[in-house]
Amino acid sequence: MTLEQANYMSVGVREQIDFSVVIPVYNEEESLPRLYEALRDALDGLPESWEVILIDDGSRDNSYAILRDLVRRDPRLRVIRFRRNFGQTAAFAAGFDYARGEVILTMDADLQNDPRDIPLLLRTLREGDYDVVSGWRQHRQDAYLMRKLPSRIANWLISRVTGVQLHDYGCSLKAYRREVIENVHLYGELHRFVPALASWMGVRIHEIPVRHHARMYGKSKYGISRTIRVMLDLLTVNFLLNYAVKPMQIFGKWGLLSTIAGVAIALYLSILKLTTYAPLSNRPLLFLAILLIIVGVQFITMGLLGELIVRTYHETQHKPIYAIREMLGNDGAQETSARR
Repeated sequence: MTLEQANYMSVGVREQIDFSVVIPVYNEEESLPRLYEALRDALDGLPESWEVILIDDGSRDNSYAILRDLVRRDPRLRVIRFRRNFGQTAAFAAGFDYARGEVILTMDADLQNDPRDIPLLLRTLREGDYDVVSGWRQHRQDAYLMRKLPSRIANWLISRVTGVQLHDYGCSLKAYRREVIENVHLYGELHRFVPALASWMGVRIHEIPVRHHARMYGKSKYGISRTIRVMLDLLTVNFLLNYAVKPMQIFGKWGLLSTIAGVAIALYLSILKLTTYAPLSNRPLLFLAILLIIVGVQFITMGLLGELIVRTYHETQHKPIYAIREMLGNDGAQETSARR
């Protein structure tokens, strides 16, 4: 059974709607009532059909109780509750799996993203015939040294490594066509790299300035440790973009170079031994030649194993990176998901 088939069995036959808004929630009890009001005010006047999927990522405050009450008031809201805190990437992945919209938008729940920008993203996506429209917090309301400066450095580095030029990879306010999301599988901290991961499909990506507000409630979940994880995931993204389906190209290349260098040094020492009868036991070059040959063989072997792993990955079913406790929707009726 494929993931898509399992999703259909879990949530019933999908009623196709125009767009879905996916919002991870973690300890945002103070923000949620105002977020709902802002979403309703921004979306009620639109001619398109819509839904909002809120993912409770293991909140420890009163967030889930508030979400449950909101779902009872508005059938256009759906709630997915995780068993524990799996992280923002897993929350986005769950929202993508269960979204029914032809266009899928993402945003944060802390009121720093403005729902009034959603119609602008939708209009830009459709009128410009883009596949991805990314928000750019051009006038970001955060501390310069702790948030804005590291973000600028990270955005420059990510753009250079991935080749996808964006000013603000960290802005959660983005819009995607459904076919883009269906071809991207998330884990780690990769949610911010979705435009880059989708670039291999030849998607058309556009960036527009959006509003950004200072945090009103709670505290930020971002810190230096998260920045470090993002930088490590950047290495993963670079590998996925360039070598995910051809790992032999990276491991084999270095393995071949190492082996050739080792054999060349060994050949030189052999000629030296035959022509001058010089002892080789005290020459560091001998040990370097042996080391290079061994390392080269290991790299080539790793490339072959990588090819087997990639083949297995693409031929087997993908396992979700989250576990759902319960789901709410359809005027507050609880839906269960045995698979997850």
